[in-house]
Amino acid sequence: MLERKRSGGSVLAALALGMVASPGILAEETLNARILQRLEAMERRIEQLEAENAALQHSLETPYISAEEPQVAARLKAVESQVNSYRQAARTVDSLEGIRTDVGFTMMAQARTDATAVDDRDAELNYRADATVSLPAGSLGNAEGFLFAHFRMGQGLGLENPGGAFSSLNSTSFQRPGSETSDSTVLLAEAWYQLDIPLPLGGNPDRSRRHIEFNVGKIDPFIFFDQNAIADDETRGFINQSFVNNPLLDVDGDVGVDEFGYSPGLRFAYINDFYRPVSYGISLGLFGTGEGASFSDSFDSPFIIVQAETGQRFFGGLAGNYRLYGWRNGRGKNFDGTVDVHSGVGISFDQQVDDYTTLFLRYGFQAEGDAAFDQAVTFGAEFGGSYWGRGGDALGVALGWLNTSDEFQRASLSVDADADGIPDYGYRASGDEQVAELYYRYRLNSQFELSPNLQYIRHPGGNRSASGITAFGLRTQWNF
Repeated sequence: MLERKRSGGSVLAALALGMVASPGILAEETLNARILQRLEAMERRIEQLEAENAALQHSLETPYISAEEPQVAARLKAVESQVNSYRQAARTVDSLEGIRTDVGFTMMAQARTDATAVDDRDAELNYRADATVSLPAGSLGNAEGFLFAHFRMGQGLGLENPGGAFSSLNSTSFQRPGSETSDSTVLLAEAWYQLDIPLPLGGNPDRSRRHIEFNVGKIDPFIFFDQNAIADDETRGFINQSFVNNPLLDVDGDVGVDEFGYSPGLRFAYINDFYRPVSYGISLGLFGTGEGASFSDSFDSPFIIVQAETGQRFFGGLAGNYRLYGWRNGRGKNFDGTVDVHSGVGISFDQQVDDYTTLFLRYGFQAEGDAAFDQAVTFGAEFGGSYWGRGGDALGVALGWLNTSDEFQRASLSVDADADGIPDYGYRASGDEQVAELYYRYRLNSQFELSPNLQYIRHPGGNRSASGITAFGLRTQWNF
């Protein structure tokens, strides 16, 4: 009996246990089914994402934006295009940094009023165009270099040297020698390289107050020597050749450049700005002369010039520049056409004495060689238009004396350099040629100026029997 009870209890217990276990099994099967469903959904989503990613990758590999491609790709391409445009603009700015260009156009109309203009040109019109560009040329250590190029063209010779005068009435004229007046071929006037070397060597260039300059190439020597603040730019200031540069160097030709005014050469300079704004400098230049100035001969017997200069502040802090120089031309040309060594010394001062008044002075002395004149002095002033309510205008006045040499005075009556049987000068020179100039520069805007001009030459060529020469003109100048 007891055995039956125990057997019956076991069965009941087993049934009870089965009833309890069945809901757990069912719950587990349901959970597994749900997990399987989610895995399948996830797999489908992954496949969809992979398809979208493949489409996006394909779209990004195509540089153009199409209407069918994904919106994300279109936006990425738009952003990429904008970034590239910014980078291109930045590269353009970087490539243009340090580049400087200047363009000037000068036109001059002149006429003579003296009675001796019967057999000479009594009225002339000429123009000249100049374009310059300065390009950075990289660095050597902490030294910076740049290239400079100057292009020039023009037509018309102007009044030049009427009545046998030493100095030309018009320094703005330019025309290739021997060319027709219709020929205005562009000339590469200058092309040179400059290297600026800060001192001390290897130091920080931003903190340097001393440096060395080195130039080599085809150069206008007057860019670096005999400079003057108000008397070295014929496009805006005085136009008589005697007032643009030292007459002994320019008018008498001791500078030795070619017919265009340029020469192959070298320049070394030491500049000290430690006491800025006061500065000091010394420079040495060697330039080709004779046929060598036009690259047709060697560099033998060059034109050598040494200049010491300083920039000062006088008259209550007003700017002034003072230059002293000496030169030697191994191929100087005498007044009779023979070639000889020429040498001399000169000074060039410019000093601001009031807010709107600047004075200039030049003096030259011929120490060696038979020049037509062996001493020259020029001086003058420029007055700013602020005195009369025209701040952009200026009034300039200058006087000059070119003293004939003893050798020229003795030989001028009979010298015949070209051996054609006719005396080259045909008069007995004495005294000096006297030059005067007056101009007014009227500024219409920042690019355009008008300058009426009046000149007078007394005793042209040192000929006291010759009538004086009077010329007036109008210069127009455009700058860009």
